[in-house]
Amino acid sequence: MKNTAIIIDTSAPFPPELIKKFGFISVDFKIDWDDQDKIPGNALYEKMRTAKKMGIKTTPKTSQPSIGVFKKAFEDGLNKASSVIAITISSGLSGTYNSALQAKNMFDEITQKKIFVIDSYTVDCAEALLVLIAAEMDEKGFSAEEIVKNIEESKDQAKLFGMIESPFWLEAGGRLSHNLAVLMEQVQKIGLRPVLSVVDGVVKAANFKMQAKDTAEALFKQLDAATNKIIQKGGKIRVVITHFDNLTEAEKLKNLIQKERPQIKIDFINIMGPVIACHTGPGTLLVGYTEDKYN
Repeated sequence: MKNTAIIIDTSAPFPPELIKKFGFISVDFKIDWDDQDKIPGNALYEKMRTAKKMGIKTTPKTSQPSIGVFKKAFEDGLNKASSVIAITISSGLSGTYNSALQAKNMFDEITQKKIFVIDSYTVDCAEALLVLIAAEMDEKGFSAEEIVKNIEESKDQAKLFGMIESPFWLEAGGRLSHNLAVLMEQVQKIGLRPVLSVVDGVVKAANFKMQAKDTAEALFKQLDAATNKIIQKGGKIRVVITHFDNLTEAEKLKNLIQKERPQIKIDFINIMGPVIACHTGPGTLLVGYTEDKYN
């Protein structure tokens, strides 16, 4: 029997091979979009690109995993491991963490002591990095309590930066006014782009980058500035890159990191999770990073 089973939500966008390798139990966000059957395309990003051309301004939304889904995941985890750790999307972005806590409370007191729920306080690629560290610690024989202690103490070091292709979906979802969306479209044409980050558990614009027509280069410069001191002190940085129909820029970013900062470990590139993708739209590029003190 395994020491610890790790439960993830699909906000953390793992490729299937890593889910299989670590035996993750995944709980899904559901995508709700009233107009999706009217829109040609198969993948969500295809439908969103087509919807924009058609002028459709309803937006896809995500529904958090239910209490029942988490309860079943905990049961499955305890059938194959001595304890269970669930790492969820930030509670500032979703009620997923609360659903997991309520599911834990449905068990008796003895069983509850085997179930641990962590609010990652982040999302997507940064959330995935915390999960990876937890899984690797489990493989090395750390106890669930030791894993939880490390993740709780270091989760504020898991950061992400991102850039969007267009403010269309932020406006359609009510997160930007029309006037601000028009202004953003105009300034992007001259190379000024907002850099998204997670601040206090919520996605916000961290700053603006000039000469940022090339999103990969702009995000590399942001990452390099943020991690330079850690690298100079001999610290280990690891990265996950995610994108929403923007593999070209994702690969450019990977190549820049490998060329300019070979000390940084790139764990994987993958399609973004649905939570951020539905809000920011196709073309979005994210890079998550953290200092890894245990691997």
